[in-house]
Amino acid sequence: MSQNYLQIRNDYLQKAWARSPGELAVCLPATEAAGSLQFRAFGEDCLLAPDTVTLGGKPAEGPEGLLIALYASVVPGVPVRLKPLKSFKELPGTMPYQQAFSVNAEQILVPQVASIHLHQESLVQAFSGQSNTDAPSGDFSFTLYPLPRVPLYYIFYLADEEFPAAVTCLFAANAAEIMPVDGLADVAEYTARKMLMDLAARPR
Repeated sequence: MSQNYLQIRNDYLQKAWARSPGELAVCLPATEAAGSLQFRAFGEDCLLAPDTVTLGGKPAEGPEGLLIALYASVVPGVPVRLKPLKSFKELPGTMPYQQAFSVNAEQILVPQVASIHLHQESLVQAFSGQSNTDAPSGDFSFTLYPLPRVPLYYIFYLADEEFPAAVTCLFAANAAEIMPVDGLADVAEYTARKMLMDLAARPR
């Protein structure tokens, strides 16, 4: 992480820890552990301390660490309202980010839809998610939680003789109350990248 990014992350951490540990634990939500707060983030165990973020036992010095700190600095202690689901373009103020969101959060997954289908159960487990039995369309669907109050509802279409594979990523009804929309776009992008990394690490 560049010094500029590191300073931004640390500013977010300072803002997050301006709340009491108990209040912050409720808002994330997280469990308190030896001066840190523990929760799942981007499919790994995360420790949030006043001066650092650890992901999977290693310092989170990349964009994921910055996003975790941003989330911690703004997340309110309100329940997630998943329905009615919203596309990214339906969230307020998303117009400048729509093309990048489509490319980096959805289209990047299209070549791996068949592999995602094969390994969906382990992905869902890693991201504390669930299969979607109520999906309105698609060949398969699941919800992942890259951050505890930021569910991403995916609908996948397998390629067939008539149509190519496709991916749709939807957000909770109150997603924009949980995190700024540019942060939501980045969370979806790095969730997609993490899924691809997990798939690449599996035996072929």
